[in-house]
Amino acid sequence: MSQTRGPAAAGPGNPAPHGAPPALRGWAEALGTALAGLAAMAVTAALGLWAAGAAGLPGGGFPAVVAAAVVAAAGGSLTATGDAGFLARAGAAVDAVPLSVTLAGALVLAALFRRPLRHRAVAPPGELLGRMARTAVCWLVLLLLVALAARHRFTLSVGSGLADRIGAALGTTPTVGFRADLPATLGYGLLWVLAVLVLSFAVSRKAPLPPGLLRLPYAVRPPASAMLLVLLVYTALGLLAGLAELATGDHPARTLAVLLLGLPNLAWLALGIGTGGGWTGHVDRALGLPLPHPLEQVLGRAGQHTLDLGSLGAYDGRVWWLVAVAAVVLPAAAFAAAVRAPARTPAWRHALEMAVALALTLLVVGLATRIDAHYGLSLIGVGDLGGDLGGAVTLEPQSARLLGVGAGWGLVTGFAGALAARRVRHPGEVRDARRPPPAGR
Repeated sequence: MSQTRGPAAAGPGNPAPHGAPPALRGWAEALGTALAGLAAMAVTAALGLWAAGAAGLPGGGFPAVVAAAVVAAAGGSLTATGDAGFLARAGAAVDAVPLSVTLAGALVLAALFRRPLRHRAVAPPGELLGRMARTAVCWLVLLLLVALAARHRFTLSVGSGLADRIGAALGTTPTVGFRADLPATLGYGLLWVLAVLVLSFAVSRKAPLPPGLLRLPYAVRPPASAMLLVLLVYTALGLLAGLAELATGDHPARTLAVLLLGLPNLAWLALGIGTGGGWTGHVDRALGLPLPHPLEQVLGRAGQHTLDLGSLGAYDGRVWWLVAVAAVVLPAAAFAAAVRAPARTPAWRHALEMAVALALTLLVVGLATRIDAHYGLSLIGVGDLGGDLGGAVTLEPQSARLLGVGAGWGLVTGFAGALAARRVRHPGEVRDARRPPPAGR
């Protein structure tokens, strides 16, 4: 008797018997994941910019500014241009990442991408690559639409009604605009989404892997998940501090804008500074950035200055508490990583893995928090008008210093965490199931 295979014979990952075709369902899941991630970023950016007062921008510029914030958060590139006729020229450049928007999109994107695979231990490499490819394609199409909307032009006032009228008559009214650089945005946007998807597998203990990579989690996942834990804990602590400031401070709208746009920028900066790292920068008061008072005191002076424990501590001794926070959070994360590692992992190896992981994390934090922004108006190509017509903010990480302090803290806390974890392990809890148990157990 011949037998036929019905829909119930679908393989792993295929839809239910009466569901949509596998290919169609795969694209629908990819589109839903990309849409949800982008929506989380757009909502976060819109609320933050609204709190910052951007809803009242002239010429209906609010949607374009929201789109620009999403583009910047997704790794895209923005080009700022200006013009003031034949007598003057306005110019601007912005290179900064609103990490609150980035984090919101990354967490939603990663969670939804892993969700269909949550009940599986192993997944064929072709299936995983196919899911990543479909999600990346959908993400790029949506990012392209957002990038096309990230375009606007503003007219700058020179501070006097008569001067504005004369400038308009002479064709020298300064204007500043921005637009997304489409090739760079799509290129960096592709790298961003692929990095988020790959890292989501690196930090998750339950995400399935291809059979050939089953040993990878024992070397990568414990320290990687520990670093994610550190970043999220610092973000949560920053949120608590921000909510306290929101309830008691004099500028709740500005505080809310910082929380919704740049909370990780400040929280992860605190991580780097608390471990002994440093940044170099300068902030013009003309930009009116809502910065914590110690940062404003250090960076608001003329010239470039180093932002670290020493310079901040000279204005506010409470900054030294950042060392105490690091001394609690980092050993706790190292202990959590050691508990998840195989029982036979030697302490020196765990310390080395944590050193590499923390050094790379601080390097990424430094690169993600860098800022280079300026705007100004020059007359006949000479000079730059200060005050309300010009300003700049720069913040550059001291990368070698961040790598050094990260490696040092990682070695110490990793070794201590490995020693402490030996006392709490139980038979079979973290042991490699493919190896026989140690003698006597």
